[in-house]
Amino acid sequence: MHFVSGVDNVTVTDGRLVIKGEKKAEKEDKGKDWHRVERSYGSFQRAIDLPLAIAEDKVQAEFSKGILKITLPKAPAAQAATKKIAIKATS
Repeated sequence: MHFVSGVDNVTVTDGRLVIKGEKKAEKEDKGKDWHRVERSYGSFQRAIDLPLAIAEDKVQAEFSKGILKITLPKAPAAQAATKKIAIKATS
């Protein structure tokens, strides 16, 4: 079976990441007196609500070797709200 998936569009709007694309699959079988090919295809969409404010103008997406990598940097306001907690060691 041969399977191909591609991403056509990645958007970030109002704290929501939306990924749109298309997937295709093809299966081929051959015998002495017959040949069968099955094809299926369709579009997909995923929407993910983001828990923090994102710097929407700095979002990056890369699709390579079937893997989609999306970088979502925090907005300056979200970075300021992050507080590092010290860990105390007790014995």
